[in-house]
Amino acid sequence: MSVTTQLQPRTPLSRERVLRAAVEIADAEGAEALTMRRLAKALGAEAMSLYHYVANKEDLLDGVVELIASEINDAVDQLGVPSAGAAWKQATRLRILTARTIFLRHPWAPHVFETRKTVSLAVVRYHDRLVGLMRDGGFSYDLAHHALHALGSRALGFSQELFDPGDGAAAGSVPAELAEQVPHLVGMLTEVAHDDPDSTLGWCDDQFEFEFGLDLILDGLDRLRTAAR
Repeated sequence: MSVTTQLQPRTPLSRERVLRAAVEIADAEGAEALTMRRLAKALGAEAMSLYHYVANKEDLLDGVVELIASEINDAVDQLGVPSAGAAWKQATRLRILTARTIFLRHPWAPHVFETRKTVSLAVVRYHDRLVGLMRDGGFSYDLAHHALHALGSRALGFSQELFDPGDGAAAGSVPAELAEQVPHLVGMLTEVAHDDPDSTLGWCDDQFEFEFGLDLILDGLDRLRTAAR
């Protein structure tokens, strides 16, 4: 008696499935692990078949940015908080911190966002809505333009560090001759330890430091908004 084996149909490949698999790999292993060969293995496909959905590695990374930015837009679009007049600041703050929660799920993503040479429509849409909140608060387009420059990547929920001292950069490990040349930095590092296990997206880039910088910028912008009325 013959037995017919019932095979489960394989989920067909699509651009979205390829991109989501790429995000899963980067979340688990870091962006450096994201290769076409590794991605094909995760999908149970031949590497060459992926090129029907992503033209090359750069197209793959552009697509990943679009996917994560869309995830951010989906999250912030659900906020629905007042933004008229003085409420613009709290609405903007909440929007940015909500976007940040997405990056905390994908800590490798800020670097990928910063290296893209093409502009993601989803990222543009995010900033368009951000300017909309400022306009609700009474910002002129000129002031909103300056605000976007002041916020920089912080508008999306992450900030680029001035420098990363790397491992073993505690003040006590700084050579004496270097300490003599940069006494104020060494003094600062001696007093303020940054080996916080709760650090988030980078050296010193923990939640407190991020919100500290964000609030400075938003407070300053609110003063400018009020003065221009």
